Amino acid sequence: MQTKRVVVTGIGCLTPLGNNLEEYWNGLINGVSGAAEITLFDASKFKTKFACEVKNFDPTNYIDRKEARKMDRFTQLAIAASDEAMKDAGLNKENIEPDRIGIILGSGIGGLTTFQNEVIDFARGDGTPRFSPFFIPKMILDIAPGHVSMRYNLRGPNFSTVSACASSTHAIAVSLDLLRLGKADIMVTGGSEAVISEAGVGGFNAMKAMSERNDDPKTASRPYDKERDGFVLGEAGAILVLETLEHAIERGAKIYCEVAGSGATADAYHITAPHPEGLGAKNVMHAALKDANMQTEDIDYINTHGTSTPLGDVAEVKAIMQVFGEDAFKLNISSTKSMTGHALGAAGAIEAIAAIQSVVHDIVPPTINHFIDDDELDSRLNFTFNKAQQRTVNAALSNTFGFGGHNAAIIFKKYIS
Repeated sequence: MQTKRVVVTGIGCLTPLGNNLEEYWNGLINGVSGAAEITLFDASKFKTKFACEVKNFDPTNYIDRKEARKMDRFTQLAIAASDEAMKDAGLNKENIEPDRIGIILGSGIGGLTTFQNEVIDFARGDGTPRFSPFFIPKMILDIAPGHVSMRYNLRGPNFSTVSACASSTHAIAVSLDLLRLGKADIMVTGGSEAVISEAGVGGFNAMKAMSERNDDPKTASRPYDKERDGFVLGEAGAILVLETLEHAIERGAKIYCEVAGSGATADAYHITAPHPEGLGAKNVMHAALKDANMQTEDIDYINTHGTSTPLGDVAEVKAIMQVFGEDAFKLNISSTKSMTGHALGAAGAIEAIAAIQSVVHDIVPPTINHFIDDDELDSRLNFTFNKAQQRTVNAALSNTFGFGGHNAAIIFKKYIS
């Protein structure tokens, strides 16, 4: 079956490194850490007191104050990023065909902070069930694409993907397939997450998943460093506009790159730990390469999942070695979570943007905070430690893996007409 080619025509993001694409990319290539003490709540009694927050975000710059109060922060971030992406793509209500443009966004947890606050208010009361009428609409995962669809009158496919930290990569992959099959002309896709709250930080602390390096937050996220001690919690909203090539050409759209292919697999191993030999990660990279009709030598850069956890980093590198063999030593590898922290369900989207920008600009963003080599990792691999590197990036692969053993990978390549 002959499928349609798909390209990226718009990008928008709010991240711990900046509240638009230019700020985010400049932060990445300059090796800036987005980690700092938590300001969104009083974290003084928590084991981890820092995170990678989106800074200086005022939702009323994008949304009417009354309407903003009806939304959880994860939805507000999605709307703000969508505004940038739609403007970047040159799209608005007046120049789209509503029934041919859809939206799929991913989030791993959604409105956790809203849920937490409503339950706290109830527990502190006299037992009378007083809940906000917006409690459920603020909390549910699918409300973010719902709001964006209403904002821009997008009447095509509309839903959310939920696969923990792989959520927004799955959203992009599903959008890719819908476009390939001609079920839409344009898809708005990506994801958002905002769970830097008592419940979010407390829950991950209880799992012993997060770094507790409170004395030096900016160096706490240390993917591939021997002394890494867990991930740093982040948040973000990140949106791509994907479009069939023929539609993009017809309307004279700017094209960033082509979406070459994607893969999705499961570890079927453990609720939180990766397969120790990286089986699911290996399979998902194979699947993405096959879907893209590409070989290992065609990939120049891998934006890894690289969370800075003792088990996860090793398992992913084992998988890369198994898939790429000798070609692994020709790659640049980096984990941008060293700068952004782990944005959970939005991680795939912000890292997809990093991969896209590497293809566009021929620059590989670094893995910062590397101090001590890990003997379990092959020293011949180029982890792009501490400083961005210039090289031709014809194709970049982005990996994301989620609790429950969910794996997703996507490949972006230079657009050639």
